[in-house]
Amino acid sequence: MAKQFPHLDDAHQKFINEQHMFFVGSAGVEGRVNISPKGMDSLRILGPNRIVWMNLTGSGNETAGHLLEVNRMTLMWCSFTTRPLILRTFGAAKTLHAGDDGWDELAGHFPNHRSARQIYDLSIDLVQTSCGYAVPFMEFQSDRDTMQKWVDGKSDGDIRAYWVEKNQQTIDGKPTGVPV
Repeated sequence: MAKQFPHLDDAHQKFINEQHMFFVGSAGVEGRVNISPKGMDSLRILGPNRIVWMNLTGSGNETAGHLLEVNRMTLMWCSFTTRPLILRTFGAAKTLHAGDDGWDELAGHFPNHRSARQIYDLSIDLVQTSCGYAVPFMEFQSDRDTMQKWVDGKSDGDIRAYWVEKNQQTIDGKPTGVPV
C-alpha cells in the first residue's frame, strides 16, 4: 500500500543513498513523457525537501526541454535487493548551467566531470513509497566506465559540438536551453 510523506525522513534518505541508480520523469505541456535512468555519482540530498543531481552529456536532453515549459519532475528509486520498496519524490525543479548563479556551489557537491551539462535542483513537495513486490532481484556488479571513456577521448570543444548536434532540441523539436 502506498504511503505519502511531506518530506524525506532519515529512512528514505538512507534508502536513496543505498541505490546505484534512479529514474527521472518529466513532461512538457504537450508531447512525449520522458523517463530516463541515471547512475554514477550524480545525486545529492541537500535536505528533507531538496535533491540536486548532475546531468551528464547523453544522446538526448528531454528533461531540460521539459523544464523550460513545466517545472515538474519526479525521481524514482527501486530496491532490487532485500526488501521490496519503490520511493518517488515529486516536486518543482529548476535547471542550472555552468556560469549560472548557484552552479559553482552545487557543482562543488559532485566529482568534477567535463561533460556535466546541467544540474537540476528539485524542491520536493511529496514523497511516496510503495511496495515494489513485482520488482525483480538484481545484483549490482559495477558502474559502467563507458561515459568516462567517451569523455576522455573528447576535447571540451568536441563535447560542446556534440551538444550542438544532439542536445539542442527534444525529440518533439522543442528547445532545451543548453548553452553552447
